[in-house]
Order: sequence, then structure tokens, then C-alpha cells
Amino acid sequence: MDKFRMMFQFLQSNQESFMNGICGIMALASAQMYSAFEFSCPCMPEYNYNYGIGLLIVPPIWFFLLGFVLNNNVSVLAEEWKRPTGRRRKDPTILRYMFCSITQRSLIAPAVWVSVTLMDGKSFLCAFSIDLDIERFTDGNFTKGMSEVEKMKMLARIPCKDLFHHQEIRVAASRYIKCISQACGWLFLLMMTFAAFLIRAIRPCFTQAAFLKTKYWSHYIDIERKMFDETCKEHAKSFAKVCIHQYFEGISGEMQNFHENHAKKYDANEEDEDKKVSDEEKLLGIRAQDDMNKVLWNWHTCKPALALRKEQMNGEHNGLMNGETNGYANGHTQDVQRKEWAVYYSKV
Repeated sequence: MDKFRMMFQFLQSNQESFMNGICGIMALASAQMYSAFEFSCPCMPEYNYNYGIGLLIVPPIWFFLLGFVLNNNVSVLAEEWKRPTGRRRKDPTILRYMFCSITQRSLIAPAVWVSVTLMDGKSFLCAFSIDLDIERFTDGNFTKGMSEVEKMKMLARIPCKDLFHHQEIRVAASRYIKCISQACGWLFLLMMTFAAFLIRAIRPCFTQAAFLKTKYWSHYIDIERKMFDETCKEHAKSFAKVCIHQYFEGISGEMQNFHENHAKKYDANEEDEDKKVSDEEKLLGIRAQDDMNKVLWNWHTCKPALALRKEQMNGEHNGLMNGETNGYANGHTQDVQRKEWAVYYSKV
């Protein structure tokens, strides 16, 4: 269990690696689902085309939507898009970058499904068997005396081995249509690979500065949300500890007398008191439900501006301030050393 926990924490800390792994798993799942899928063409002129094209289009749409559902950045994108402007303006380029990143990962599994389906050729054969010129595989007298309805029914039975009696003609026609389907599959793979090459390689070359800016701030939005959630969890945990501790102190009147009459034992529990103080510090001054609700509401409606204040962390300044404070607290003032300045004037 520890190994799985460490792996899960690693994947959570590396969001990009985690999403790439999810996309790989979905791609493998799509190929495995197609191999386990039992293809059954209806072999009827009214339903062959709908069944074959539906098998080629509907599952990729489902995989595409599933990619959006499994991507955690979708909620981040929706939250950033719908949030009030407040003190932080919205950057449309960042939203477009996040949407394109999610879309690219979600397209992997549908692309694998379409590729495998076209390479196999069964759905293509089922959809376009009624449009085949059967005379190309016969001596020209095969369809003589047949009406258009009978001819359509005969062509619709080509994908079904048990329903078409002329096996040689069926095999030749099936190989012809599957050859076209495989050619379409390789063409689809070539187009997808070329499009991925353009997106991954060409785009940063033309807009490198804008690309780095949008990538940085999209990562910032994701990290900021995670750290805010972690801070809220820590605050809720400390709030619960302090609330429960105060409840038990208030409900038991003997506890206060016990602490007053046994000072030595109280000193022995100094470690527990330190934990209590640390929990108090984690509350960050927010000790009421209404105050916390106000903080959460303000975070949603008016996020702070992305302009950090430079805090005064000068060691000499802090030391001087601490000395003055301690001096006044002990009842005497501290003499401040005065610096003498010598000014020299040159007659040159």
C-alpha cells in the first residue's frame, strides 16, 4: 500500500505526467475494446451505412468526452473562465492555451479508435458495400435479371459470410473495400502525425515569448488552486482540532481545576501545549464560520492581483526594531548610536 501511495502522490505532484499516463491508458483501452468488440453488420440496405459510420464516429466522440471528464484541468479552465474579474484580469490567451492542451490530450484515444477501425476495414465494408460495382469482379452477367431492390439486398449481404453464396466474389469484393479502408487509415495517421508536428514544433518557433508566457501562467493557475486547497485543508484540520479541544475544556469543569492544582503535571504536557499553539497559528486569525465564509467568497469574487509586495526583511532593521521593543518593554530605552559624517570639499 505504501508503494501505491507514493506512486499516487508522485502522479498528483506531476500533473502533466499524470495526464499523459491517463491518455496512454485510454488509447490502449480503445484498442483493446475494439479487439474485444463483436462486430455484427446487419446486412440490410437500410441499416448497413448507419451501422458502419456510427461505429466509426460514435465511440471516438465518447472517448473524446471521456478525456475531458478525466482531465482535472477542465474544472480549472471553467473556474478561470467564469470567475469575476475582480483585481485580477483575465487573459484569453491563457484560456486558449489550457483549452488546446486539454483538447490535444483528449484526441489521442479517438484517433487510436479511428485508426484501428480503418485498418481493420469491417465497418468500412459494412457501410459502403451497397455502393460497390459488383460487375468488376464477375463476367458481367452476374446481376442480369435482378431489379434494383434485389441488387441492393445482394450487395448488402457481402459483409455476411453466411448470407452471401458466391464466396469467391465476396472475398474479392471484401478485399477491395478493405484495401481502400486501410489506405484511408494510413492517410488519417499521416494527417494526425503532421498536425501534431506542426503544433509541437512549428508553433513555439513563431511565438516563443507568447508561448512561454501562456505556459507559465497556466501552470501558475493550476499550482495556485492546489496550494489554496491544501491551505484550506490544513485550516479546516486545525479549526476542527481547536474546536474539539475547546469543547472538551468547556464541557468539563474539573479540567480547569486539575490544571491549576497540578502545575508540575502541566509542565510535563508541554509538548501537547506546543501542538495546540501550532494549531492556533495555522488558523491564521480566522476563528469564526462567518469569517471563513467571507474569505472563501472574496477569493472567488475578487482574487488578489498578481503584484507581490516586497516585505522588509533587512536584518539590521529588524534587529534595531527588536532592540527598541525589548528596551521599552524592560523599562529603559536603548541608546541609538549616531553616525558622524565628515564632508570634504575639494578646491580643484
